[in-house]
Amino acid sequence: MKAIIGIDIGTTSTKTLAYGTDGRIFSEIEKEYPLYSSIPSEKEQNPEEVYSAVIETIRDTVKVLQEQGVEAAGAGFSSAMHNIMAVDENGKPLTRLITWADQRSVKETEALKEGNGHDIFLRTGTPIHPMSPLTKLMWYRKNEPALFKQAAKWISIKEFVFYRLFGTYAVDYSIASATGLFHLENLDWDGEALRTAGITKEQLSVPTKTNSIFTGLKEELQQELGLSGETPFVIGASDGVLANVGSGALAPGVVACSIGTSGAVRTVVDKPYVDPKQRIFCYALSEGRWVIGGPINNGGIALRWARDKLFPDLKKLAEQEGKNPYDVLNEIIDSVAPASDGLIFLPYLIGERAPFWNSDTKGMFFGLTLHHGREHMLRSVMEGVMMQMYSVVIALMEAGVEPVQFRAGGGFARSQTWKQMMADMFETEIVIPESHQGSCYGAAWMAMDALGMVDSLDSIEQTISIDEKQYPVNENVTAYRDIKPIFLRMARDLQDEFKAISDVQRSHAEGKRRLSADNEEEIL
Repeated sequence: MKAIIGIDIGTTSTKTLAYGTDGRIFSEIEKEYPLYSSIPSEKEQNPEEVYSAVIETIRDTVKVLQEQGVEAAGAGFSSAMHNIMAVDENGKPLTRLITWADQRSVKETEALKEGNGHDIFLRTGTPIHPMSPLTKLMWYRKNEPALFKQAAKWISIKEFVFYRLFGTYAVDYSIASATGLFHLENLDWDGEALRTAGITKEQLSVPTKTNSIFTGLKEELQQELGLSGETPFVIGASDGVLANVGSGALAPGVVACSIGTSGAVRTVVDKPYVDPKQRIFCYALSEGRWVIGGPINNGGIALRWARDKLFPDLKKLAEQEGKNPYDVLNEIIDSVAPASDGLIFLPYLIGERAPFWNSDTKGMFFGLTLHHGREHMLRSVMEGVMMQMYSVVIALMEAGVEPVQFRAGGGFARSQTWKQMMADMFETEIVIPESHQGSCYGAAWMAMDALGMVDSLDSIEQTISIDEKQYPVNENVTAYRDIKPIFLRMARDLQDEFKAISDVQRSHAEGKRRLSADNEEEIL
C-alpha cells in the first residue's frame, strides 16, 4: 500500500497527515509552536521552531506508516500565506517570521493606498493591507534600514523549509500570488511592486508551478526522516486555496466557507479576476484555476471574547449542570430569537480584512436597549460574524459568481447553532462535507495528481462524503432580512469613524507608554 503525506504549515501549528488515494487517513500528527508578540501590533514566529515541527511531524508520520506496512510515496505542502522573513547569503535567518496577523505596517499601508496601491492591486490581486508582505517590506525599509540592506533574500516559511530540504529557493505561484509582489497575468514578480518595496527580483525566490516536483532530499535528512533521496516532494500551494481542494469545492459556483479563529469565503474561477473595488483577493491554485474570495479576522475569536467577558462563570455553571461548556453556551444563544431582538454587533475586535480591508475597524453593539441582556449580546456576536461572512458572499456575487452550493467547514461546523444561523442568513442549503483536514488533504491530493496517482484534481470529490445538510427556516430568514441591510450600511458608512476612534486609542496608548517610561526613569 502507498500513502501520500500532506503537510500544512499553519500559524500556530504544523499538521501532517498521510492519505491513501481513496481518502483514507493512515496517520495524523500535529506539533504546536508559540506566536510571539512583544507589543500588540507584532505577531511573529521563530522559523527554527516551525522548521523543527515540520521535520518532527514528517519523521513521526513515516514511522507510523512503516509500522502499518505502508510506503510513503511522496509528500505535498500547504502553508499559511502572507508571512515573510529575511535571510543572509547562507540562508541564516536575520529576522523572525512576520505572520499575516502582524499589524506593524499600518502607516505604510495607508501611504500606499494614497499612492500607487490601487494600480499594484489590479496587477497582483493582493489587497493593500498590513497583512501583505509588500507593506511589511516597506516597514523594514523605513524602520530597519541596516537590516533591510543586509538581507540577501526575503522568503516565506515554506520557502525556508524547502531551502533546508533541497538547498534551493523556490516559491509556488500560489504563495507568490499572496505577497502583493506577483503579477497575476505574467506569473512573475511585478516590477513596480518591487520598486515600491525597495527590493530586487534576485532577493526573491524563483516562482514555480504548484505541482512542481522536487527530489534530492539532503542526505542527513534522508536518515532522519526515513525517506530516500528519490522521494518526490510536491511544492503545493497556500492553505486557503488548498482548503477548497480538500473540501471538494472546485466546480464553478461551489463556495467554501470556513470559520475557525478567523473565517473565509472562497470559490474557484478559471482565470484571474481582480475586483476594481478591492473587496476580494485573487490567488493562484493550479493551471487554469484561481481562487477568489475574502478572509475575515473575527470568527471564533469574537465568540470566545464574548463568552469570557459576558459569561466568565460559564465553566463553573457547566460543571454544576454536568454539561460541556460549549453545550451550555449554545443553550444560552438558542434562548434568544434570531436577530437578537434588533441588537446588532459589528465584530471588528481585531480590525477587519474582507471586504473593507481596514485594520482600524472596531467592534460595536448597535440597538442596545434596557430589554437586552447578556444573552442577547452573546447571540448578536455570533450573528455579527455570520453577517460579515455574508458581506463577502455579496462581494463575490457582485464579481459575477453565481453560487450553486455552499460547503461549510472549520470548527464552527461542530455547532448546530452556527450551522443553522448560516443557512438562515445565507437563505440557502448548507452542505457539511466529511472532515479530512482540508488544507492537508488538498496538499496531499495535489501531490497525488502531480505524481499521476489519481485521475485529476477534481476527482477528489469522489472521496468526500457529505456528513449533513442544513436547511433555512423561513421565519428566521425573514428576521435576518430585517437586520442584514442595517448591518451592511453601518459597516460601510462608519469607516471614517473607525479611523477617528483608532487615532484616539493610539494616542491614549502612546500616552500611557510615555507615562510608564517616565515613571520607570524616575524610579531608577
